[in-house]
Amino acid sequence: MSKLIESVCAEQELPCESTGEHSFAVTLPGAAKLKTVCNLIVGEHALRVEAFVMRQPDENREELWAWLLQRNARMYGVAFAIDASGDVYLTGRLPLHAVTADELDRVLGSVVTYADESFNPMLEIGFGSAIRREWEWRVSRGESLANLAAFKSFVERAQRQD
Repeated sequence: MSKLIESVCAEQELPCESTGEHSFAVTLPGAAKLKTVCNLIVGEHALRVEAFVMRQPDENREELWAWLLQRNARMYGVAFAIDASGDVYLTGRLPLHAVTADELDRVLGSVVTYADESFNPMLEIGFGSAIRREWEWRVSRGESLANLAAFKSFVERAQRQD
C-alpha cells in the first residue's frame, strides 16, 4: 500500500511525506484554501483518510454543523467531522482491497475539492463577524483588501442587512 500511495503522489506531483511506518501526509494545493494536508493511515483492514479543514468556529456553530451535515449527504469517499475541540476535518475509510491508484486519486481529489469549495462558506458562517470587522478596519485605514477579496459580496450583503 505504501508503494501505491507514493506512486500516485509522484504521478500527480503531490508532496508526500512519510509520517510513520504506515502513514503519510500528502499536501494538496487549493485555491480558496491554499493547501490541505491529507493524512493517509494504512491500517490492517482499511486506509484512513484525515484532513484538517478549519479550526472551531467563533460563532454560529449550530448553523455550521447543519451546513456540514447537509453537505455530507452529497459527498464521495469522505465526510465532514468535528473533533472534541470543534475543529473541522474531512475523514473517511476505504477497505484496503478497494484502494487502487484510480480510487486513491479520486479520494484525494474529493478531499481537495470539498475542502476548497467549502472553505470560504465555512469561514463566512463561523467567522463572519471577524471578517466584517477586519474588512471595516482595513477600509478605515486605507489598507489593502486583496486577501479578503473573496469575501467582498459577503461583507456587502451584511452591510445591506445592517
